[in-house]
Amino acid sequence: MSLHQQANLTVDVSQGVLRCSGNWTVTSLSRLERQICKIKWPEQRAVVWDGSGITALDTCGAVVLYRCLERLRKEGREISWIGLRPEFAELLNLVADQALAIAKMPVDGQPHWVARLGVAVWTKANQAIQAVAFLGASTMAGVQALVSPRTLRWRMLAKSLERDGFHALPIIGLLSFLMGVVIAYQGAEQLRALGANIFIVDLVGIALLREIAPLITAILIAGRSGSAYTAQIGTMRVTEELDAVRTLGISPFQYLVLPKVLALLVALPLLTVYADVLGVLGGMMIAANQLNIEMTEFLSRFEQAIALKHYVIGLVKAPVFAVIIALVGCYQGFQIYGGVDSVGQRTTISVVQSIFLVIVFDALFSIVLNWWGV
Repeated sequence: MSLHQQANLTVDVSQGVLRCSGNWTVTSLSRLERQICKIKWPEQRAVVWDGSGITALDTCGAVVLYRCLERLRKEGREISWIGLRPEFAELLNLVADQALAIAKMPVDGQPHWVARLGVAVWTKANQAIQAVAFLGASTMAGVQALVSPRTLRWRMLAKSLERDGFHALPIIGLLSFLMGVVIAYQGAEQLRALGANIFIVDLVGIALLREIAPLITAILIAGRSGSAYTAQIGTMRVTEELDAVRTLGISPFQYLVLPKVLALLVALPLLTVYADVLGVLGGMMIAANQLNIEMTEFLSRFEQAIALKHYVIGLVKAPVFAVIIALVGCYQGFQIYGGVDSVGQRTTISVVQSIFLVIVFDALFSIVLNWWGV
């Protein structure tokens, strides 16, 4: 005989008879399961369970008993009960019936690919409808501001200009200067080998003015200001401040979206010009250091070789990028529901979508301008 006793729970194994006693309840469930796992079950095929010593039994204890019975049945043993109270036997039968019903329930497999495709299309269609509705509401707010400038929140516009324009000057200036340095330094190695040192001006000027400066500025603003728009509007939505704004009869588009869009429309072209100047300055310094091209010679060549169209093309891109960044940031803010976790998720989506759309539209600019021969 092997005796296993813990608290007031005992299981005796002797000559094919299992004796249970004590309280088989949820309070002793974990210890009871560990105790049963250590038992050496009898070798006899016929096993008798003696439940006369069980003083209390709840659903958890019945589940443990049922698992033990099923384990022995799967091993090919014949199980019989003696001494179990009628109310305990009824509870055990109820647990067994429920377990059998659950086992017979059909398991839903993975939905068919047609169903998954339909759900994906429906979801994307709803998102597209919401985006178009947001774009339309923002456009109407802009038209109303043009018709009646008094409705525009000038103080909000000034704050956005300061925050998204003036405060962005250090990071944009530093990065643009370094980009000019990198482009000039990498080009200098190749041009020196070909004896075409002076063409470093063409490389730096066209690359920066036409592509690098507006693109880098837009990406920085998307990560800096676009994410801030989403977080601000999303936090207002979570804290129900947007509901309070609507209750006061103020349009969220005029109060939040329009000032941000107009601020970036003004700030981003100016920041692009600022990036052009510092980028060219960085390239000029490397040209003087690596290729012995004086600054006066650099500027003279720059005036002759760099057509005005390259500067204008880069400047035209900036307002388009500004509208994309502002609208995407605000739109994602309005899509926030639930708690603060959604704010972080939508902020990340806002930055990714803004940068993606900026690069896509920059590529479209390049394709269209190439078709036009510009």
